[in-house]
Amino acid sequence: MPGPIDLLRHIGHATVNRVWRLGFATRFLFAILAHSGTAFRRLPLTLREIYFSGVLSLLIILVSGLFVGLVLGLQGYETLQRYGSTEALGVLVALSLVRELGPVVAGLLFASRAGSSVTAEIGLMKATEQLKAMDMMAVNPLARVVAPRFWAGVISMPLLAAMFSAMGVFGGWLIGVVFIGVDDGAFWSQMQSSVDFRYDIMNGVIKSAVFGFAVSLIAVFEGYDSVPTAEGVSRAITRTVVTSAMAILALDFILTSFMFRGN
Repeated sequence: MPGPIDLLRHIGHATVNRVWRLGFATRFLFAILAHSGTAFRRLPLTLREIYFSGVLSLLIILVSGLFVGLVLGLQGYETLQRYGSTEALGVLVALSLVRELGPVVAGLLFASRAGSSVTAEIGLMKATEQLKAMDMMAVNPLARVVAPRFWAGVISMPLLAAMFSAMGVFGGWLIGVVFIGVDDGAFWSQMQSSVDFRYDIMNGVIKSAVFGFAVSLIAVFEGYDSVPTAEGVSRAITRTVVTSAMAILALDFILTSFMFRGN
């Protein structure tokens, strides 16, 4: 059974390791930004990564957004019916998606699908010594491998969140207007008059951009810093998904507290 000294030593070692990784991640971010110009000059490479991270994630984003909208429509109608305000169903669905569910759920799905794939790809390249081979050929791995994947995630995430919200609104309209019988004009007119571009839509875009930045950084960092073994890569993928989910939820609370504090 470990004694107090061993427990204290374990806590100190874990704390030092976390601080060291945080510092290394910060340096890693500055190195990515320093080599971003090279990534954008190689536009076809960055576009290929946008296709991999964004376009190939469209199916799960659109299907999930549709079902979230359907559920919101059902739950919202049941709640609003008690107060005789079923015409406000469009407002409820739109604000829930644009402000909160769109960026958050799309971010979680993006981290699970694209973030884990990026970590696995970079981790396997490290395990098979492809990154070292690039160094031997005077090719910077940060500029050739890491930066394009990082910016592809940053660019793709806001677009995916917007598509998620749009599909969710369509799902809410489908279940509310087509199947339940809510007035079509009231559904859209109240949504149009109540959803503000600056305080609702733009805040959702800012959230999704921040989530994309955080998830992309975590994904490329965990892959680049992974232990070059099969077990090390699998642990890096797990850390990417778990850390990204925690980061999204924490950032969502922080951003929400600032964005809607004065509203």
